[in-house]
Amino acid sequence: MPLERKDIENIAHLARLELDPADVPAYTRHLSDILAFVEQLDSTDTGGVTPMAHPLDAVQRLRADEVTETDQRERFQAIAPAVEDGLYLVPKVID
Repeated sequence: MPLERKDIENIAHLARLELDPADVPAYTRHLSDILAFVEQLDSTDTGGVTPMAHPLDAVQRLRADEVTETDQRERFQAIAPAVEDGLYLVPKVID
């Protein structure tokens, strides 16, 4: 699905980007090429392919899931400007 100039201008508007009008044809061509490649990937039959978590056939050594630091919550909250029920209170940012 080739894109048109108005598509690129709309995408730029939605992304809040200002494009140089002279660059729009190049962006149109490049983005159309990317979308054509995505369509090609989408049409590939992957029905017999086993999903993988990683492209390499290697096993990673995972570290043991152990607590390595002590709980310092009370110590940190003792020096906080405002705390309530174990939560840090911060100034309101948005009205």
